[in-house]
Amino acid sequence: MSIGIIHPGAMGSSLGAALSAGGHTPHWASDGRSQATRTRAAGDGLVDVGTLRALTNTCDIIISVCPPAEAVNVAESVAALSFTGMYLDANAVSPATARTIAGRVESAGATFVDGGIIGPPARHAGLTVLYLSGEAARCNAIASRFEGSPLATHLVGAEPGAASAVKMAFAAWTKGTSALLLAVRALAEAEGVTEGLDHAWSVLTPELIDRFPATVRGTAPKAWRFAGEMREIASTFDHAGLPGGFHEAAAEIYEALSDLRDYPDATEADVIQRLTEPGP
Repeated sequence: MSIGIIHPGAMGSSLGAALSAGGHTPHWASDGRSQATRTRAAGDGLVDVGTLRALTNTCDIIISVCPPAEAVNVAESVAALSFTGMYLDANAVSPATARTIAGRVESAGATFVDGGIIGPPARHAGLTVLYLSGEAARCNAIASRFEGSPLATHLVGAEPGAASAVKMAFAAWTKGTSALLLAVRALAEAEGVTEGLDHAWSVLTPELIDRFPATVRGTAPKAWRFAGEMREIASTFDHAGLPGGFHEAAAEIYEALSDLRDYPDATEADVIQRLTEPGP
């Protein structure tokens, strides 16, 4: 079975590398993608078929790994080409969005599998897990493709949306608390009490002294992607009858940092400035 990946960013390309490690040939479509994406995909062994139409004609399985805000549009584009293979949505979306995507691709005749990836790009074993749910996930067609690769898989339920719910719950804590930490430090800066906060942290929660700069390094270049994910998490909380406002606020924090995209040398001062100064 041929496997296609849409779109091979840092995570998607690593899935392609994992498939290659398992003896499979991953495919992708370069039409409209950047040179950086082309270089990354080629380095990880993904075979370029050119267009999305060619990808849907070539592949039996398509894996969507894209920014959350694009997930439904990507599914609709694939459905419009009458793809009838297996479609894995592995994006950071709410269970409700996952079920919407299922409806789109299934209406065209495809088989839907819900997925959620937790961990960094799958380069080293033991760090990254692809959670799978939905009736079609039980057939092992996808999980078996990653056997012997750095990417582990784990089945979490028969209903579409369960894997996405795991991803939402996990990221609600990891990325949500990172946004809170950035906001707390920005508040101290705005009130002129940074030294006092640092003293309190050093006495009572010394781990935060090191966590703040690590959070800046880890989130600033990727904040542009996290805003959409926070809104999907907020929607997940709302649908569960829980308040989603915290993660709506987290989305605003990450949006304020969006111009630091792919800027690996972002400093603490860069982050504080964007969170404390009014926009245009």
